[in-house]
Amino acid sequence: MPKSKRDKKISLTQTKKKGLELKQKLIEEIRSCTEKYVRVFTFSVHNMRNVQLKEVRNDWHSSRFFFGKNKVMSLALGRTAEDECKDNIHKLSSQLHGQTGLLFTNKPKKEVLDYFDGYRMPDYARSGNIATQTVHLEQGPMPEFSHSMEPQLRQLGLPTSLQRGTVTLLREHKVCEKDDVLTPEQARILKLFGHMMAEFHITVEGVWEKNKWKVLAERPVPIVPPKVTVRPKKKSDDDDDEAAMEDLEEGDDKIESDEET
Repeated sequence: MPKSKRDKKISLTQTKKKGLELKQKLIEEIRSCTEKYVRVFTFSVHNMRNVQLKEVRNDWHSSRFFFGKNKVMSLALGRTAEDECKDNIHKLSSQLHGQTGLLFTNKPKKEVLDYFDGYRMPDYARSGNIATQTVHLEQGPMPEFSHSMEPQLRQLGLPTSLQRGTVTLLREHKVCEKDDVLTPEQARILKLFGHMMAEFHITVEGVWEKNKWKVLAERPVPIVPPKVTVRPKKKSDDDDDEAAMEDLEEGDDKIESDEET
């Protein structure tokens, strides 16, 4: 009887651990960048989106980003004055926590700050985000949704019914209150109604140049109206009910850090 491929045994004795080699390579690259570039900025990412981070990388192709390996980055720079690779550069290490990274560049400081102060991309909030506004839905027909979606809208907590084949909101409904922690249901409702409440942006927190470290002032925060009311939409020719159905089924996307090694 032939042997099953499922029962095939694989010896691990010949495999090599590449984790240490990759970390060592990253350390060497970071230290090499301290020689190649005259400035190092620390930054933090808010409402992480891989697509937007890649776009930022493309805009700064002549510079170098490192993101997602905080412990390795701090080890490369040095954690104390005794083991730092450049004078005072160890002060950057204490800034590396959470979704933070390093930008090595020869661009002027003003150009860097102007770019990141102006780069803000609205996006849909996800479960766990803080609501920036109070959002109400007005009573009335909602022709942008097909009749087959009405049961799923009710499952999300919306007081809906079918009236003459049209999905109708029976009464005014509060989706969320400002400063609420959004639930998966609230996040999906906001997305279905096209209400963007999150914003991808990068905060530049400090800069090292000429062997000196400087903490930068907090960047400007946009003003958000405290309350909005979403009125029933008119049905347009380009409504895509299938896309809305997919939004209900797939839920929140998984976010993965975009790392450069």
